[in-house]
Amino acid sequence: MIKNSSFTAVLLFVCIAGVFGENWNVIYESTSVCALNGSTVNMSCSYTYPQQYKLADTFWMLGVEIKSLKEYPEYKDRVEYIEDRQKQTAVLRLYNVSKNDERVYFFKLVTDTEGQKWIGQPGIQLKVSALQVKAPQLVLEKERVNLTCESTCSLTDRFIWYKNGQALKIQNETLQLQSERSDSGRYSCAVRGHEDLPSPAVSINVMYPPKSVSVSISPSEIVEGDSVTLICSSDSNPPALNFSWFKENQSSAVGSGQSFIISSFNSSHSGRYYCEAQNQHGSQRSASVSVSVKGFQRAALHTVTGIVVGCVVFIFIIIIIVLIR
Repeated sequence: MIKNSSFTAVLLFVCIAGVFGENWNVIYESTSVCALNGSTVNMSCSYTYPQQYKLADTFWMLGVEIKSLKEYPEYKDRVEYIEDRQKQTAVLRLYNVSKNDERVYFFKLVTDTEGQKWIGQPGIQLKVSALQVKAPQLVLEKERVNLTCESTCSLTDRFIWYKNGQALKIQNETLQLQSERSDSGRYSCAVRGHEDLPSPAVSINVMYPPKSVSVSISPSEIVEGDSVTLICSSDSNPPALNFSWFKENQSSAVGSGQSFIISSFNSSHSGRYYCEAQNQHGSQRSASVSVSVKGFQRAALHTVTGIVVGCVVFIFIIIIIVLIR
């Protein structure tokens, strides 16, 4: 008889608990949420409460500060509460999130009975992350390079890559470059669906040694005694800083600098010349060019001209004298 009385008491307690003592509970869909800086984030939960009470209010709050987010000036225009009381679900929608929003958010239930309220634990930790492009500081031509779109959030979405503001066809987290000169530019990335929130752009500047090295001569027609300038041109990145000049059949350089000047050209200067351009990534020599006298010395030319003119004048005078007689 005593055993039957004990069993009846336990059963009665369970029944009463089921009717009047249903547990307060808030179950968060996730206790940690990560969002992109500037995006909109949803934080969700479901809840239960003792059915003998009538639910008077629900709201989202911060930490130990027992007031609704909508009461904060920095939140009131960026917060939306979405709730279905029949399904007992709630969503906190926060717009234009920033690093300042990295807080723990709690859902609170308030009934119409004094003292009967509940704050769901452990809350939702919001993390805010910005995208950034990870790229090597030095990029050499023909060197395979990987650009990575990084975030502290675990992003499973497809990515979009931009070069100089134009979308590329690559949709992976990593963009591979073969480092051609044409690959130089500014690169940024974004997550599909958040194209308005791209990463800051990073500059890729493909470096390469001098190429297409050539020599030009001024003047093109050289007369003995002229000042002759040879100019070395090249295509390189960064621009070549060191230039050396060579004359064929001479073992050492005859000059340096992008321009090589022969102030008073004579036959001893004639020959084939070439230059070598160099930057920190390599060097290249030009083809040799022939430099030689193409005409008489100007002084001699002037003398001959004077003699011819003098002879013509002399002959003209003699003719006049003869005619007068």
